[in-house]
Amino acid sequence: MERYYSFSRYLKETFGEKVFRVTVDAGFTCPNRDGSKGTGGCIYCYSGSDYDVEKRKKSVEKQIKEGIERVKRRYEAEKILVYFQAYTNTYAPVEVLKPIYDTVRKFHQVVGIIIGTRPDCIPNETLELINSYTNDYLVWIEYGLESSHFKSLKWMNRGHGVSDFIDAVLRTRKFPKIKICSHVILGLPTEEYEDMMETADFIASLRLDGVKIHPLHVIKGTKLEEIYLNERFELLSLSEYADLVVDFVERLPRKTVVQRITGEAPEDILIGPEWCNHREKNRVINLIRKRFEERDTYQGKKCRFLEEL
Repeated sequence: MERYYSFSRYLKETFGEKVFRVTVDAGFTCPNRDGSKGTGGCIYCYSGSDYDVEKRKKSVEKQIKEGIERVKRRYEAEKILVYFQAYTNTYAPVEVLKPIYDTVRKFHQVVGIIIGTRPDCIPNETLELINSYTNDYLVWIEYGLESSHFKSLKWMNRGHGVSDFIDAVLRTRKFPKIKICSHVILGLPTEEYEDMMETADFIASLRLDGVKIHPLHVIKGTKLEEIYLNERFELLSLSEYADLVVDFVERLPRKTVVQRITGEAPEDILIGPEWCNHREKNRVINLIRKRFEERDTYQGKKCRFLEEL
């Protein structure tokens, strides 16, 4: 019995077989880095959430081609999702975005598109462009929320508020074929347990299609590293994080796809916590699953909101 609605299960239900992601760096920047909103980016930002600095030197077409070849060799995959991941993947005029997104049409293996962006970088004309792919592909848009509390967004130097997120969700909802996912960080030093659970309730109340849950972890070369070394705030232990994830997911509607339940980084650039390194990923996931079983609980058990309006 699966205690939460995983992305792998959702994809298998949607396509009848396993589907794998290929991540792409399309060369975008971010308004929180180029000066239009701020400089330096979010305090945890390291190379736009992607650690392969060589990837940016390749064309989008080459990245997709190599990614498809890689997952086909390793997993014998026949269906692929292309994930535009690094930085803000809607931060350009539609005439620039369209040829970039259109690259997926060159590959018959591609069945879906995932676009990672900020909630303050999604004008209506961009939503209309993204919606134009929904007749041919499964389309997800990922908005970085991180927290439903402005004090935390300010501490992270996000450069937007919770109202921007709500606005983006409501406008995206005008295009019902676009699936909406939110990113959340647990373990921020600005938040108590109740704050994190309020973020879970906030996501549940909006009935988002998906969520990605990450622990706060410190990466070398980021502003967060400087803050952490100066303040030495406490990072979550693995046991604490596992319990928080279970508590968080209990509050989500059963239909919300839990796309990720942890986050990790290469060991050579990770400051802490140690269990957030790539090698520990399966151990973290297995512990979370074990906690669900030990507590005999499941996603939606403590959801306060109706599944559907």
